[in-house]
Amino acid sequence: MADLITQLVELVGANHVLTGDDVTARPAGWRLGPSVAKAIVRPADTDEVAAVLRLCHAAAQSVVTHGGRTGVAGGAVTTPDDIALSLERLTAIESVDAANRTMVVQAGVPLQVVQERADAEGLLFPQDLGARGSATIGGMVATNAGGNRVIRYGMMRDMVLGLEAVLADGTVVSSLHEVIKNNAGYDLRQLFVGSEGTLGVVTRVVLRLRPKPRSQNTALLTAPDFPSVSSLLSELEASLGGQLSVFEVMWDAYYALSAPTAWHGRSAPFAPGSSPFYVLVEALGGDADGDGTHFARALDAAHAKGLVVDAVVAHSEQERLNLWTVRDNVECLHELDPVFLFDVSLAIGAMPDYVAGMQAALEARWSDPRLIVFGHLGDGNLHVVIAVGDGSDAARAAVEEIVYAGIAARGGSISAEHGIGLEKRDKLHFSRGPAEVELMRTLKRALDPTGILNPGKVLPEA
Repeated sequence: MADLITQLVELVGANHVLTGDDVTARPAGWRLGPSVAKAIVRPADTDEVAAVLRLCHAAAQSVVTHGGRTGVAGGAVTTPDDIALSLERLTAIESVDAANRTMVVQAGVPLQVVQERADAEGLLFPQDLGARGSATIGGMVATNAGGNRVIRYGMMRDMVLGLEAVLADGTVVSSLHEVIKNNAGYDLRQLFVGSEGTLGVVTRVVLRLRPKPRSQNTALLTAPDFPSVSSLLSELEASLGGQLSVFEVMWDAYYALSAPTAWHGRSAPFAPGSSPFYVLVEALGGDADGDGTHFARALDAAHAKGLVVDAVVAHSEQERLNLWTVRDNVECLHELDPVFLFDVSLAIGAMPDYVAGMQAALEARWSDPRLIVFGHLGDGNLHVVIAVGDGSDAARAAVEEIVYAGIAARGGSISAEHGIGLEKRDKLHFSRGPAEVELMRTLKRALDPTGILNPGKVLPEA
């Protein structure tokens, strides 16, 4: 193994192979301790990534790819026996084609950098999420990240026109196509989107950009009950004519936890406990003069139908950001300990019964459980946060059974946008059948026959 480390140093330079204290000085990820790894290797480009993987493949050395390490499913967790392959030096935006509305980027570019470059070109990269300053494009492709605007623009896979990936043996597969329509054989890019680094390492991506909106209208609403929330979604989708880009719903338990710190002591638009549901809506349009009036009329119509009790509409960019702070203030969850986090999806109509069932099951087992729910309800994605028990493995197993059994019974998914990683690996059967899992294993064996890429993640033990 000393020989492998020496070879890696010769390949990428001594400053870019971190060992010992230089490894543990880095946090492993959100709510995790210091990193552990045999070494962290930081290649400079695709050629060096390929060379690193060739060496590790020959030595049967396990490799875990690191992006921004903002995931919450343990997909980038390493052991002391792993090599961490960090793409933090692959940060170039290689080209922007404004006419074709495409951008070619290296995998280590943070989301916010892409958003800002697109904006400077008069365009929009619509993907957005709270970790925009840290999450990298390669990691978002690898996990098929979702975010705030899926209801209008789709998941990360819908924004990837082409990509370049390096297989376990160092083979470079380049599908850097810049066209929207491409039916020339199998769509190889989709093998790597959502594969969480288990089938190959994404190094470059062709992103699809959109026209920059000329209007942006945002409001925080209260709704009297869940049927009204569901009807409100349908009403706004119809009345706004395709402009609705955000429909975020917060149950009161999340709002009550987030609002006091989100506004730093200032009076919140609505007092916690004043409504069972709070809905953040946003519309992007093309008429800077008329869309605000159209937006207000849509809200008035929803209010007249009893779907909205009260509304606060943003009239400036700062007011818009203020409304978003309560939704994005996930740091408030640090107040809870122990806490178990889940990212699930299911049909919107099944949500109230699902949440009520979880609450009843938690109360039957623990005294004073805390169930906190919020998420991208417009695309069926809920974030479930549960604070109960002593944080033990037994408590986690009991909570997971409650959360996932309810999802399986309703035909939902145990992972809406955060991937499977390590945490959900042994729960994959709740959402995937035996034939599906075996086909996944077949793909894994074909592309990574020695199993060095992110071992132990996504697929349960055979």
